[in-house]
Amino acid sequence: MAQEREIKLKIEDAKAFRRKLERLGALPVTGNNGSVHEWNVIFDTPHSDLANRGQLLRIRTETPVRVSVRGEGASQRVLLTFKRPVEQRKEPATEYHKVREELELEVADAGMLARIFEGLGMKGWFRYEKYRTTYQLPASADWAKGLLIELDETPIGTFVELEGPPEAIDRGAAELGFSRHEYIVMNYLSLYVDHCKREGIEPRDMVFQEEKNP
Repeated sequence: MAQEREIKLKIEDAKAFRRKLERLGALPVTGNNGSVHEWNVIFDTPHSDLANRGQLLRIRTETPVRVSVRGEGASQRVLLTFKRPVEQRKEPATEYHKVREELELEVADAGMLARIFEGLGMKGWFRYEKYRTTYQLPASADWAKGLLIELDETPIGTFVELEGPPEAIDRGAAELGFSRHEYIVMNYLSLYVDHCKREGIEPRDMVFQEEKNP
């Protein structure tokens, strides 16, 4: 399996953060055409066997923002993702990062795949959505090779994920004005549950209010 290494950072001022990206010369990834809307469904067994093992099985549907959100069409991309923990050596360059083994496959039909999972006794038990814009720094920034800067607008706030080699993650965070004590290694489900506890509300699905959706 390929390894995914990443951190999250909480963005308090999205406009100011975008200005930082501009000063660094960051541009949206070619072919991404700006932001995409993500509709994510996490599947598990009735006894949460995957979650108990620290594993994740997810269907993600990506729709470019210029297309109607959740609309049908060839412009959509559907990804099946499986993640699980990996033994991580506690080295100074990596101990602050989240590292998982990851398998990802593009599929044709999210609904049919969901039906297959349901037929195997699983169900989609948590849904969350966000708007993501993926950036890369210019080739002249040799240190940033392999680094993805993924800006996420979510129902619980704005975050950025830095994914790539450990040294690039740390330098990227520093260039953007963050220190290691600000690193977040929780997933969006955990962040959402914590948000609900602070707000005194019952966790459900992490979705935008209806007026956000066309």
